Amino acid sequence: MFDTSKLPALFFAPFVSSPMRIEPHWIDYNGHLNMAYYHVLFDNALGEALSLVGLGEDYIRERGMSFFTGEVHVIYKRELHLDDPVRVRLQLVGYDEKRLHIYEELCHATEGWVSATCELISLNVDMATRRVAPFPCDIIDNLAEMRSSHGYLPTPEIVGRAIRTPAPVSRQ
Repeated sequence: MFDTSKLPALFFAPFVSSPMRIEPHWIDYNGHLNMAYYHVLFDNALGEALSLVGLGEDYIRERGMSFFTGEVHVIYKRELHLDDPVRVRLQLVGYDEKRLHIYEELCHATEGWVSATCELISLNVDMATRRVAPFPCDIIDNLAEMRSSHGYLPTPEIVGRAIRTPAPVSRQ
């Protein structure tokens, strides 16, 4: 029998998630997707992508490690509604021994327009100590492969953007 678990992962650039549907109870009183559920869609895609490098559900079970979000920045660009199918494009912008820097775009799955972007830092955590810890060597190797593939993509201009208060309006 052919054992696919020993094959190296193939990383597309960018990673594109499976199509996702918006649930009816995610629609708020404004008639569009509530802001909290953008995070759910981004998080589902992140889990799908990181499972390719060995950071799936078995990572916590087998190794006692997981990953937590340390910082996140979402920009909402266009409303999503109940019948809008979506996908997330994900790019590994960078990583070190304990952290991942990820950029995501939530896109309409058939029309292609971007509804929101998400930039985040994810931390590797030892679940026994609940402290940030280095990734295992095989995970670092997989991240290097993913970054090598994603390194051909340009870094989005929005990466590293700070939140700023607009300049006050001058009243004359």
